[in-house]
Amino acid sequence: MGSKNKLKRFNENATFNNVFQPTREEVTSDNFSMKGKWNKEVFKNNHPLVLELGCGKGEYSVGLAERYPNKNFIGVDIKGARFWRGAKTAVEGGMNNVAFLRTQIELIENCFAEGEVDEIWITFPDPQIKYKRTKHRLTNSEFLQRYKRILKHNGIMNLKTDSEFMHGYTLGLLHGQGHEVIYANHNVYKNEGSPEVVTAIQTFYESQYLEQNKAITYIQFKIK
Repeated sequence: MGSKNKLKRFNENATFNNVFQPTREEVTSDNFSMKGKWNKEVFKNNHPLVLELGCGKGEYSVGLAERYPNKNFIGVDIKGARFWRGAKTAVEGGMNNVAFLRTQIELIENCFAEGEVDEIWITFPDPQIKYKRTKHRLTNSEFLQRYKRILKHNGIMNLKTDSEFMHGYTLGLLHGQGHEVIYANHNVYKNEGSPEVVTAIQTFYESQYLEQNKAITYIQFKIK
């Protein structure tokens, strides 16, 4: 993407009422005004709040919001030029139950209050295969504890990935630490018992993976 195009998207994001772009300083100093107030201030209802972390173009956030009008969705990504597409689609479609937050996932606890979130989706994250990059892996122990703090009691986690490595790593960690695995499958499109929501929404890259015959894996779990 050219820098001109990126700038255009950043400028357009600033005009969308469904995009929130706090400064790093606002977030790290715990001065982010939306923390604990997403439903009240943004969605103006008490519906369940669902996050998509590392939302990319926002296809999954928008797809979920279309399917579940009685839930509120927030796509989170540091790359605003990417989620511009999802934000624009939502604005043009008059969708009031989806928003986007530009921040780093490491700072997620500074953006949501304890127990504010009902469910989290992690879709096709970078598996960070090299050992020295494990601290960036979105399902490592440290990240799981961050999610636990913002999730309601019995909140649900979902991991959907094309990476067998990420699937196996996460499953091993969950079992090893005694978390509750509700459902796990290493090839959801070949399994008739897969939850419908997992196969009903496809991202652009996911459809490419499927064309290449790559297995799409899925885990649903609760953090103990």
